[in-house]
Amino acid sequence: MTFSNAYVASALCCPSRSSILTGRYPHNHHVLNNTISGNCSSKAWQKTQEPYTFPALLYSIGYQTFFAGKYLNQYGSEEAGGINHVPPGWSYWFALEKNSKYYNYTLSENGRPKTHGENYSQDYLTDVLSNVSLDFLNYKSNHEPFFMMIATPAPHSPWTAAPQYENAFLNVSAPRGGNFNVHGKDKHWLIRQAKSPMSNSSIQYLDNAFRKRWQTLLSVDDLVENLLKQLEVRGELDNTFIFFTSDNGYHTGQFSLPIDKRQLYEFDIKVPLLVRGPGIKPNQITKSLVANIDLGPTILDIAGYDLNKTQMDGMSFLPLMINNTNVNWRTDILVEYQGEGSNTSDPNCPTLRPGVSQCFPDCVCEDSYNNTYACVRTIAAAYDLQYCEFDDAEVFVEVYNITADPNQLTNIAKTIDQEILEKMNHRLMMLQSCSGPSCHTPGVFDPRYRFEPRLMFKDQVEQGHTLSRKTLR
Repeated sequence: MTFSNAYVASALCCPSRSSILTGRYPHNHHVLNNTISGNCSSKAWQKTQEPYTFPALLYSIGYQTFFAGKYLNQYGSEEAGGINHVPPGWSYWFALEKNSKYYNYTLSENGRPKTHGENYSQDYLTDVLSNVSLDFLNYKSNHEPFFMMIATPAPHSPWTAAPQYENAFLNVSAPRGGNFNVHGKDKHWLIRQAKSPMSNSSIQYLDNAFRKRWQTLLSVDDLVENLLKQLEVRGELDNTFIFFTSDNGYHTGQFSLPIDKRQLYEFDIKVPLLVRGPGIKPNQITKSLVANIDLGPTILDIAGYDLNKTQMDGMSFLPLMINNTNVNWRTDILVEYQGEGSNTSDPNCPTLRPGVSQCFPDCVCEDSYNNTYACVRTIAAAYDLQYCEFDDAEVFVEVYNITADPNQLTNIAKTIDQEILEKMNHRLMMLQSCSGPSCHTPGVFDPRYRFEPRLMFKDQVEQGHTLSRKTLR
């Protein structure tokens, strides 16, 4: 089954991976960015979140659990407890120290460091992950169920292809869609500042990045093929669920932003999601709205774990896969991101002030302190909308009708019906404070929706909290 509307709760590695592991939105797992100070793999995260990840819960009911690849960006750093730290709930652990590499890296092998060099046959990370995964399949117990999470850094930078794939896709360039190399008018200032049209050097850079990303994925294809063949040889393929997805999207030239993620648009928040397994009919496509916070609950549901015992914000989409036609499903999800900036000016970009970051190539900045936003992404029978608010001096609002404007060229915040705008504003605030079951309440365009603003403030009023400026505007 292909999920054509699969999204991430935050379009950045560590917050997104934390949402996958915990089944929770960033405002509940408190990972803001890829730094220790942003709670990425911090001691606080290890204490409050790691014991309750879905793999830890699987382990608690007798599953053999296996991890190989990139875990969280700060994993293995001294401040995060070093390589010796093996998160609870993993029977077998092969985790990359810190962020993405292909050669010259260190793996934590069940808490012991194993250093790799730059010999392709022994060290190319995607192939190493493939080999340890095949070893696990061959040597695991046949008397207990198993769960494997294989997290290849590919196609993350530095985009180092295997030698046999270095000349693949030489004629490929990044897609030239309707929002490629166009000025992002009526958008947040960070998008408006991008140089449009892009310089030739920026276009060459992003085309090269796109090509190299594809080259690295050929080794991921090999890994997937090897695993499926091994499952088939062992007679386990027909009794195994396989999920294929990513932790964020990526842009290459949309709205004249050369390369990165982090933005609120479809190209950064939407991800592939394909699932095969027992009871799923082949070649199905569903438009149902799912998010990465749903992966944990779905896998726990498959394992027979009682989801009422968890505090997960996501929902199991197992019913969608097994009984696609008779399921009352959600109509909206939350996307949230906290912007990052630098306290000092970039010496390579002397005209830029502090407060921005990721200013490459050609001093086009991809992030800033006030690139902090939250969105309601809605997909209902008659509506395909995105409503976003920025936490900045303007309280800038962006709204898109994805049906009429799939490239998100036209911000309709000033022309959309005022009643819809107010309902979306209230719905956003409700989702931003939701936890567990309250994240599953009906969205604005769900027939079961009831507009009751008082409910939104019930907890705050009971606890004597004051209302925010955004609430009162």
